[in-house]
Amino acid sequence: MTVVCVDAGTSLIKAVRYDATGRELGVERRPTVVRTFADGRSEQDMGEVWAAVVDAVRAVTAGDADSVRAVALTAQGDGAWLVDRGGRPVRPAVLWNDARAASVVERWRADGVLDEAFRRTGSLGNSGLPHAILTVLRETEPDAVAAAHAALTCGGWLFLQLTGVLGVDRSDASAPWIDQRTGTCEPDLVALYGLADLAHLVPPLIEDAGRVQPLTADIGLPPGIPVVLAPYDIATTAIGSGATAPGESVSILGTTLCTETIIRPADAVPGPDAPPTGLTLDLGLPGLALRAFPTLAGTGVVDWLVTLLGLPDAAAVTTLAAQAPAGADGVTVLPYLSPAGERAPFLAPAARGVVAGLSFAHGPAHLARATLEGLAHVVRDCLDAAPAGRPDDPLHLCGGGAASELWAQVIADVTGRTVTRTADSQVGAKGALVVASAALGDHPDLASAASDLVRERDRLAPDPLVRDLHDGRHQEFLDTRAAVVHA
Repeated sequence: MTVVCVDAGTSLIKAVRYDATGRELGVERRPTVVRTFADGRSEQDMGEVWAAVVDAVRAVTAGDADSVRAVALTAQGDGAWLVDRGGRPVRPAVLWNDARAASVVERWRADGVLDEAFRRTGSLGNSGLPHAILTVLRETEPDAVAAAHAALTCGGWLFLQLTGVLGVDRSDASAPWIDQRTGTCEPDLVALYGLADLAHLVPPLIEDAGRVQPLTADIGLPPGIPVVLAPYDIATTAIGSGATAPGESVSILGTTLCTETIIRPADAVPGPDAPPTGLTLDLGLPGLALRAFPTLAGTGVVDWLVTLLGLPDAAAVTTLAAQAPAGADGVTVLPYLSPAGERAPFLAPAARGVVAGLSFAHGPAHLARATLEGLAHVVRDCLDAAPAGRPDDPLHLCGGGAASELWAQVIADVTGRTVTRTADSQVGAKGALVVASAALGDHPDLASAASDLVRERDRLAPDPLVRDLHDGRHQEFLDTRAAVVHA
């Protein structure tokens, strides 16, 4: 028997079929269109996303659908996927990287709302979260908001399509709806955002026992087989990299650089002196929560450099970077290129990228090296903001960027942590498989499931010869940011 795992990313839907040992039997990919606008809006057609999922699942199971015993699902998080009472889309989905609510977030920061909410949710609000998006839509599209019955996330939308069950996983609901002190969605927290009149749009929580539901949609698979909703992608990818114990850290090198540490639920409530930053996710899984720093800087910065330098692909960036020495002969890149600025480990909607230290002695190789190092300094910045964790443990790397051995080594050198890379090509889907294996009783818990199903590829230790260099360069990175970015 096999399991199909769906990883619904922002720009790519992947369906992966696994055998009982966790071996990949097939992978199907379907691109999805992200519509961006000059004013910072970022949207997707919800019907197109669902159609891409169905097409990918049908393709990966073609001729062998009867062997499929379950479907597991993880998806992009945040945003606002509005549906009416019939479960139909009200308007296109507003995505996690949408910037239309930047002024709302700035007002909340000035009024102390962000700080007060952080003391309860453990998460610093940003413009891509549903509370900020709903605030803007209520003003700009009142008819759409009036027609809405629930503000779902991508995972909730796909779970609804697959099973007919409306709700949201705890990982998706944590920011901004869950009060970590009580573990529930508190009405006065919703009212804190000025959304008391829209409280009915907060979907019901799907608890751990409810994350398994029978398949009701016609997607070419046996009806009634279990559909397992895993936490949203940044959390499920951490699990797929092998991190299942409190203190273990992961960095996802993808569209967002997301550096995260597994914590105990008891540690999810921030202390009175904790600086407001990052996200705290209630995973809805026994004994586990997550402290996450999903930046807006990521592999898009590498793609930008590919275009800027006229290179054929991202691999050419690392080839070029290898021609420059560690430290890039003093060139520093602050990789804050998103129109929405930055959201972790600090919130600065107006943050912009900076290249510093250039002279006639520098060339494209220095810029390539400094870009990879700048992104590595972002990872270190997020690790420093996370709970202490277990610094002697390796930092798990995954995501598309982890395929670059040079970038992985740069991250090891800049952070001072030994890094590991998984042998699995689809880490988010593998994480969904691990969650499904525990939820369906194939393994007694996540740790044993990960131990059996996740395969380590290699480990890269930091080079002691450049340790002092990168410590000094990191301080220069922080000093440069302090001078030009106003958080």
